[in-house]
Amino acid sequence: MFLKKLKMLNNQFKEVERILNNLSVSTYDKEIYKKNKNLYSYLRPFSEKYTQYSKLLEDIKNIKELLKDNEIKEMAITEYNVLIEKKNEMEVDLKKIFIPYDPLETKNIIIEIRAGTGGTEATLFVNDLYRMYIKFAERNGWKHEILDLNPTVVGGFKEIIFEIKGDKVWRYFKFERGTHRVQRIPTTETSGRLHTSTATVAVIIEAGEIDVEIKMTDIRIDTYRASGAGGQHVNKTDSAIRITHLPSGIVVSCQDERSQMKNKTKAFKVLRAKLYNKRLLERDNKISSERKQQIGSGDRSEKIRTYNFQQNRITDHRIGYSVYNIIEVMNGNLSELINRLIEVDIESKFKDN
Repeated sequence: MFLKKLKMLNNQFKEVERILNNLSVSTYDKEIYKKNKNLYSYLRPFSEKYTQYSKLLEDIKNIKELLKDNEIKEMAITEYNVLIEKKNEMEVDLKKIFIPYDPLETKNIIIEIRAGTGGTEATLFVNDLYRMYIKFAERNGWKHEILDLNPTVVGGFKEIIFEIKGDKVWRYFKFERGTHRVQRIPTTETSGRLHTSTATVAVIIEAGEIDVEIKMTDIRIDTYRASGAGGQHVNKTDSAIRITHLPSGIVVSCQDERSQMKNKTKAFKVLRAKLYNKRLLERDNKISSERKQQIGSGDRSEKIRTYNFQQNRITDHRIGYSVYNIIEVMNGNLSELINRLIEVDIESKFKDN
């Protein structure tokens, strides 16, 4: 089973390698080169695994022949058991890396976090989630930039939109889509009563002008005065931008920058991403339900995770998995949770292939 898949990917790797080697200066095309270079990087580990796994299977085949010789049978059994253990370990590793090539992994992402139920506490939870994601990004060497925010006087956010740039950010953040619920005693609660609040997270793929063409006749641009909790978010000029995409009804606002031009640039970036993801969603909806991801649809309304501070517990409801290090996770140590989600995703995709 593994050998057949690895052989196919190894052949594909050789073909991509041939294409890259044959790209002359006269026929050089940035898009073709980038596409094949990304595919080359993805396929190379499989080609290496194919060589290792093929050799291991050949060694096992040879040692089986030695088991027939009574004089060296005892020694051969020991060697055979060692090789079988190596084979089992390698097959576990192979299952982990058998993720179908996803060109979306080469793209950056935009994350929107909005306060849900819970009033002031919900806005503080938005800030906590934002901080958690930024800390996780920093741990992985990814860059981030705020695109828009709507702060509150208590230090929270009604909404915050930010971009994360880096290698494979989509793979690690796509499972964060949905409703996050927090259970804790707010600092403002004098009676010590436990509150439940929510925030919704949307993770969308950044799109370039090549991915999405926006016709100026399809949009309406409005300017207005920035507002917020004070400081840089309140100014005396109409620097804030609101863009309405008339065919889809999508509305995007940006007021984070003092410059109207900078706000317009950021707003167009978010609009482009939303239109691109709308197209992807329509494509995915055509896939039969049994082949959709087993760990959730990514819809905002889906409750995916609970953060219970009293019990020092975070539970992901999609896979029934809990961790008991809530402070560490809120400080950006998301690896255990996300890696577990990736493993479940790989298992479902591996069964489908």
